[in-house]
Amino acid sequence: MLNIRRSDERGYADHGWLKSFHTFSFADYYDPKHVEFGALRVINEDRVAAGAGFGTHGHRDMEIISYVLDGELAHKDSMGTGETIRPGDVQRMSAGRGVTHSEFNPSRDKPVHFLQIWIQPDQRGVQPSYEQKHFAADQKRGKLRLIASRDGADGSVSIHQDAKVYAGLFDGAEQADLSVGADRQVYLHVARGSLVANDNVLNAGDALALTDVATLSLSKGQGAEVIVFDLQKVPATRQ
Repeated sequence: MLNIRRSDERGYADHGWLKSFHTFSFADYYDPKHVEFGALRVINEDRVAAGAGFGTHGHRDMEIISYVLDGELAHKDSMGTGETIRPGDVQRMSAGRGVTHSEFNPSRDKPVHFLQIWIQPDQRGVQPSYEQKHFAADQKRGKLRLIASRDGADGSVSIHQDAKVYAGLFDGAEQADLSVGADRQVYLHVARGSLVANDNVLNAGDALALTDVATLSLSKGQGAEVIVFDLQKVPATRQ
């Protein structure tokens, strides 16, 4: 089964300082057909104005991944972490039994454009933790580079869920295939540019959900940057 979710079908919120597209139900946006995809709960495409940000707020029992596309995002949390993430960085925060944090655009004149991703953990009440790693463009060029996994394989950040998250950059003749296990399902999000996925043209903000499909095939990219989620398959009633 193959389902396409177009960019303009997503939820949208404009708070002035924050402009956010919601792939799945979030805050005031609710769509019963798009609440989650397996353990994948949130993909928010956020643009935060210069000098603005999210004040201190709390999270619990969620694996939160931030992926910056342009600009910088400063992070502070109740674990004592203070970091700035930039393009190529992957930040993972396991909220576990509870954590508070803030996110701020430190630039005086440039917005920050990033993806905020939430994955539901398979363990509740774990000790909160933070991890940040950099994945250079050449590690993602023409391939799907593992950036998050349960066991931190291949230098990826580690998450409390049986899931693998990949990032890739594609242009021209570059192409890649991802084998999908019989007990797995895949969700592809196009962060920018365009490409062909399993014979479907996808543009920035579009997504492709695959269930009971053996291979994800990517080709004909035009400035494309993608995030791919390999997840445990769940009953169709939970998609």
